This record gives sequence, structure tokens and C-alpha cells, in this order.
Amino acid sequence: MNLLNVFEQINAVDPEFSDRISPRREAIKSLASMSKKVTLAALPFMIGELFKKAYGATAPTDVNGVLNYALTLEYLEAEYYTMGVAKAGLIPTGKPLGAITTIRDHEVAHVNFLKQVLGSKAVSKPTFDFTAGGTFGNVFSDYDTFLAVAQAFEDTGVRAYKGQAGILLGNRVVLTAALQIHSVEARHASHIRQMRRARGGGAANQKPWITGGNDSGIGAFVDPVYAGENNVTQAGVDITTLPGASGKISTNAATQSFDEPLTAEAVLNIAGLFIKS
Repeated sequence: MNLLNVFEQINAVDPEFSDRISPRREAIKSLASMSKKVTLAALPFMIGELFKKAYGATAPTDVNGVLNYALTLEYLEAEYYTMGVAKAGLIPTGKPLGAITTIRDHEVAHVNFLKQVLGSKAVSKPTFDFTAGGTFGNVFSDYDTFLAVAQAFEDTGVRAYKGQAGILLGNRVVLTAALQIHSVEARHASHIRQMRRARGGGAANQKPWITGGNDSGIGAFVDPVYAGENNVTQAGVDITTLPGASGKISTNAATQSFDEPLTAEAVLNIAGLFIKS
């Protein structure tokens, strides 16, 4: 499916879609002409942008918006681990199954907490496709793939909460709760990474922290999860110019020492890769 096919399918449902995006049909023609250059992995991101332009969807700007944004991510994680634990033979018994079951329970608690706080304003749970359109077709039959995708979700969650903390500054109670969830997501991410390291193979060099850009080992599809993590400048200071234990601080150490936030738009686009409806 290319971008032009997407236009045709959307216009079949909403004939005014093209007009919503732009009053000039030439703009649509220009986008359609680009469709041949758009890769399958990039297509969901472009579709997301089109819907924002057409229907006015925006990043969260208030407390309820941030909480629903967080709830969407927690729905995704809770559903993922619930399905993983329920899949017979996927997760090795003993400590691995115990750890994933515990993480599942944490994510379910996060979902129920956010729904309780939001009340009638809580968004409904989406329908998820954890294969991401077939990209991870063996996600519930191959344990290594399951862990790798789990890592991408957890790393996204950590950066997502960090990126929205500023909007919650005026509500200390909610900000405190969000930070408490944030730190647990970070613990999840670290533990999943260590579980992958213990498996050996292609994940043998996995570390509990993010090193540079995409260090997941599962390809460019999850590059958006790690966008910006190769940053070595903090508050205008190039960390690699500072003295370290032996010489200057290395680029790897500089990127590992500071986590970067993700914008709401970036996070929702990442989640969109796994949402069917």
C-alpha cells in the first residue's frame, strides 16, 4: 500500500478529507507524488500527520490530555504483557515468567490508576496489532522477539513521561504520581534489557541503559524510539569535552549518562505503529 492508496481509502469514507488537509488540491497531488518514495516503515508516521492536519488532533496541552496520553501507552504495555503471559510456552518458566508477570501487574495497576483519576474522561483502549503489520510476526511465538519489542515499549514509556512533565507542573499531586510511574517504567526498561543480555546471542552486548541511537538490535523500524539519544550536549555543555576518570568523557558515556525526552507527537506516532483502531 502506498500513500495514494491511503488517500483513496480515506476519501471513500470521508469525501471531504482532501479539503480538510488543504484548500488547494495541488497540495494533495504533491503529497501523492511523494508516495513512491515513502517506505512502509515511514507510512504510519505520514498518516498520523495527515490526520492531525485533517481533524485538528494535537499533542496534550492540559493535565487530562497528558493523563490520557499516558493511559494510551499503559493500555499498550498492559495488553502486551497480558497476552505474553497468557501465551503458553512463550516465556520460560521460573524467573523470566515471574518477572514478566510482575511487570504485567505493574502496567495493569497503572492503567487502572489512570482510569480512576480520569473517570468519564478516560479514553477507551485501542485495538492493538503487536506484529506492527507483520514486521514482528513472531512476537508471540519467539521469546527473543517478545523481549526486544518489550524493550522498545519500555524505552518509549520512560522518554514519554519525561517529555510531558512540564505540563503537569501546575498540579503537584498528578506530577508526583506521574514521576512515580516514570521511575518504575525505567526499572522495567533496565530489567528487560538485562533479561535480553542474559539470553546472549545478538543481545549479548545489551546494557541496562541506552547507548547512543538505536541500540535495540531489532532494526531501523524502532529508530523513532531512540531518536535524539545520541545527543552529547546538555544545557549547552558538550559532555565529551569534560574530564572523565581517564581522559575525556567518551561519546558512549555521554549518551548513557543522560536520557532524552520524547515529544508527544513522536510517542503517539510510535504507539500508532501498533494500533489497529
